[in-house]
Amino acid sequence: MFSYVSAEERIPADHPLRKIRELVDAVLARMSRKLEGLYAETGRPSIAPEYLLRGLLLQVFYSIRSERLLMEQLDYNLLFRWFVGLEMDQKVWNHAVFSKNRDRLLNQAMAQEFFRQVLREAQGLLSDEHFTVDGTLIEAWASQKSFQPKDSPNSDPAAGKNFRGEKRKNDTHQSKTDPESRQYRKGNGQEARLSYLGHLVVENRNGLIVRVKVTQANGKAEPEAAVEMARSLRQPNRRITLGADKAYDTKDLVAHLRDLNVTPHVTQNNTNRRSAIDGRTTRHPGYQISLCKRWLVEKPFGWLKTIGPLRKVKLRGLRKVDWLFVFSASAFNLLRIPKLREATA
Repeated sequence: MFSYVSAEERIPADHPLRKIRELVDAVLARMSRKLEGLYAETGRPSIAPEYLLRGLLLQVFYSIRSERLLMEQLDYNLLFRWFVGLEMDQKVWNHAVFSKNRDRLLNQAMAQEFFRQVLREAQGLLSDEHFTVDGTLIEAWASQKSFQPKDSPNSDPAAGKNFRGEKRKNDTHQSKTDPESRQYRKGNGQEARLSYLGHLVVENRNGLIVRVKVTQANGKAEPEAAVEMARSLRQPNRRITLGADKAYDTKDLVAHLRDLNVTPHVTQNNTNRRSAIDGRTTRHPGYQISLCKRWLVEKPFGWLKTIGPLRKVKLRGLRKVDWLFVFSASAFNLLRIPKLREATA
């Protein structure tokens, strides 16, 4: 009738989540003061931010598509209960309450702080000189039919139903479902979709994410985000390198990076044009090394879109999408750090 085996004893000693939970506990301990400020002193008791963060990490790790399914798993999955910190007889929250607490408590600033604290756990594994930047499309949670003329009334039942042959541009049209998303395509011949642009910078030693940002999708977003993130990486009296693909081979971007004391290791684009990268850069062996390391930035993108929730994001608005992208990047680093520590031990 009774079982005296605790959840701690049931989880295998070599389970990967054990080392990840140790990292998460260390991160949350350093964030305790900021997390304490999120608790409500009046009204209904809120869900502790520590529970929220651990639960959302499980949602990313195990590709759980909704909060409703996450709550269902937490109700009977001993591994999930142990990771979050719930007792065996502790009641699981309602999925709507969990979502509302997430939106209210875990904002962009908290996501960036969590990301910084995870990076702090990776000290000794990061390169502080050589980096790679790239961007990817994040499909918005909005249909093409919602992309309607800005001056059309919301109550018009015929709006957006038949748009074949109609010229639709971001200047004249806007999604009624997610107004901050933009219709955009990454390359010629590809389908234009309502999207955001996610930007990552990885360090070239182990491929850990060191900077992350989401912007609205437009032709200038990638170089502008690259310059902004390079500015945050630069060090006084020390030159760093930043690798990128051909899409970043523009005169303005290269000039901005050099003004920041950043060497642009951008892949040359010589197709019917002159590259902005000349012999001053390509003659050094470090340029070829950076090109060989550029694939490292594709690894987190692949994980974030296959395992993580970013192939078609289920949140609306730039602020929420940016929060999810930053948090998912933190989850990617949390998975990588224990493996890298074992490899370098």
